[in-house]
Amino acid sequence: MWMYPEPHQRQGKLERRNTDMRKFSMWGGLLASTILIAFAIASVALGVTARTDVRDALGAEGIVGTPDSSIPGQKVDTGAEAEAFAKTMRKHTLAMTDGQTYAEMGRFLDSDGKATSDESKAAVDEATGQPVENGLRNVWVTETALTTALNVSFFAERVALFSIMMGVALLLTGIGFFVLCLGQLRAGPTVLVAPAVAERKIATPA
Repeated sequence: MWMYPEPHQRQGKLERRNTDMRKFSMWGGLLASTILIAFAIASVALGVTARTDVRDALGAEGIVGTPDSSIPGQKVDTGAEAEAFAKTMRKHTLAMTDGQTYAEMGRFLDSDGKATSDESKAAVDEATGQPVENGLRNVWVTETALTTALNVSFFAERVALFSIMMGVALLLTGIGFFVLCLGQLRAGPTVLVAPAVAERKIATPA
């Protein structure tokens, strides 16, 4: 003759299973929260370090805003100031080339000093025997190199700021999850009440 387990036996098994799963989930949550907090702290630290490095590198160049710039007389040592000075450099270069960019300018100079891309019309340098190059194109090359470096500094500082903001957000999220999991772990097990099961007996053949 077979009998179903007693209700209190089934309830005990459910309670043990629930407690084990609950502890596993809570400890897993605490571990994940700890890793998240550590990653957040590292993100903030790297962002602050990168921002400081960018500003130190800019300050070491000793660049000062020109009177016609948006930062007259100011030392360029931040990403925003670097971007402003790059715009001023581009404005000056365009003024020198009558509004022409590097691609729009002729490669050579003719006998009248005018730009031309036709090598046959270019003046010849007596010393080298080569066509006279348009020197203003070299100005554009230099300007492009310098403004690119300044704009990269601006971008790098923005990336560092984004890293700091993300780190703070992750830190707050990780702390919130950690407190939630810790509170659940200290709350103790949840008691499940198994529904009453009527005892059933199955007759076996004689």
